[in-house]
Amino acid sequence: MAAELTAHDLIAKHRPTLDQALEAIRTRAYWSPHPEHPKAYGEDGSLSLAEGKAAFDALLGTRFDLSQPGTDDFVGGEVSPYGPQLGITYPHADIDTLLPAMRAGMRAWREAGAETRAVTCLEILARISARTHEFAHAVMHTSGQAFMMAFQAGGPHAQDRGLEAVAYAYVEQVRTPDTAEWTKPQGKRDPLVLTKRFTPVARGIALLIGCNTFPTWNGYPGLFASLATGNPVLVKPHPRAVLPLALTVRVAREVLAEAGFDPNLVALAAERPGEGIAKTLAVRPEIKIIDYTGSTSFGDWLEANARQAQVYTEKAGVNTVVVDSTDDYKGMLANLAFSLSLYSGQMCTTPQNLLLAREGIATDQGHKTYDEVVADLGKAVDGLLGDDARANGLLGALVNPDVKARLEAAPGLGEVALASKEISNPEFPDAVVRTPVIVKLDGAKPDAEAAYMSECFGPVSFAVAVDSTGDALELLRRTVREKGAMTVGAYTTSPEVAEAVEEVCLEECAQLSLNLTGGVYVNQTAAFSDFHGSGGNPAANAALCDGAFVANRFRVVEVRGKTV
Repeated sequence: MAAELTAHDLIAKHRPTLDQALEAIRTRAYWSPHPEHPKAYGEDGSLSLAEGKAAFDALLGTRFDLSQPGTDDFVGGEVSPYGPQLGITYPHADIDTLLPAMRAGMRAWREAGAETRAVTCLEILARISARTHEFAHAVMHTSGQAFMMAFQAGGPHAQDRGLEAVAYAYVEQVRTPDTAEWTKPQGKRDPLVLTKRFTPVARGIALLIGCNTFPTWNGYPGLFASLATGNPVLVKPHPRAVLPLALTVRVAREVLAEAGFDPNLVALAAERPGEGIAKTLAVRPEIKIIDYTGSTSFGDWLEANARQAQVYTEKAGVNTVVVDSTDDYKGMLANLAFSLSLYSGQMCTTPQNLLLAREGIATDQGHKTYDEVVADLGKAVDGLLGDDARANGLLGALVNPDVKARLEAAPGLGEVALASKEISNPEFPDAVVRTPVIVKLDGAKPDAEAAYMSECFGPVSFAVAVDSTGDALELLRRTVREKGAMTVGAYTTSPEVAEAVEEVCLEECAQLSLNLTGGVYVNQTAAFSDFHGSGGNPAANAALCDGAFVANRFRVVEVRGKTV
């Protein structure tokens, strides 16, 4: 196929955006090229809200063909958490045919160089951005996120994370010059002279194992980090959330072909029900990189068994908030209520354990007992979710029956301070929508420890009573060290306590948010500025996104000698 996009065209179009991204990761200031508001789309070739919905509807009940080598069947079975069956089937691959085909285009992709790879990735992201409304519906009906969250987190925020990964990948590849003239003086003898060439060389095929809850947000960093560093990417979506990543693969293949590269540099690996191909693929010798988001058990299995690959995992953790004191009691409660409610707590960053001293806390409204704080937090959640329309917009739908089962079992773990409620969704009557439950636990009781020291993924949080803030800090330290944490929060008016919390997080390598009372929440991170995870505790062995996340996806190979 003749190239329709030249490297010159792509550089002219996207180099300014790449330069802005490079500046953003250097300064850590706010920046995004992807609009967060739905009304920003609909012109300049992008799909409007109505066009995006129509494009999504047109996919339902169809065969999603990608013209991939080795396609031996079409499989599918996605059911929206809101009720409808999607009815879409995707190519199932004969891996022995597909993997060699994916490697065939590696040389041309390598020889294109870091800049061309980067701007080609940016063209992929630009075309995805133009279809953000279509992707939003795909994310909504596979993850259960409410539409606005699916639009933002599954669209511009995911695209930002992909672009961020490309920027880091570019920085690491150009750190070493392409060529060097090396001259070593020899005194009276002629100097030693060598020409040296340095080439970033990809490791091999990268396997992206997608997750159900945030298929694009969690998937794009690894996908674009690997592709930008020269690696083909095999995308293995979660079987309940195939569509968002299948759309991504289709766009990537189209751009690669138009730019004169082999479209098989990006491919999809859909699976039959119960097939479990992730384990099979993960230990294939051709797979040299793995990106995974999901359960701790499978993440641990990958780290232990996929020894031929560089494995990047985001697993489970027990996120904790230490509540010592506050000078904005109302703002603290509102912030925590939103953090607990957003997407029904189905985020790897949602707080689970709230640690409070038994005697209570000092606030701008006077001393508040432990019971008062917990009761007031329950009232804040009730107030936030009191209107069903607003509740549906914040909570979304429970993504799978396991989340519902954990929610229903939670009241048996302790004293219920806030009971979960059912919320009806008139547009989607089959959606399972639930408000959070808050359970009071005594941190000194051994039977309570089994609950608060385990992740309970979903809209479940524990208000854990401890003897003092000092005890809360020790419990925080132990929790992060033993179980990991994607996020830590703390509220205090004491400089000494703030310093102590920070020291725990520095020593145990956990990301900390202090005294959030406004429109920024502990479970949200901004690309180009915030790091998602740290890679330094058991919750994840990588951070999104830093130099370490991209630098080991390629190696630098040197050729030295006299010029021929």
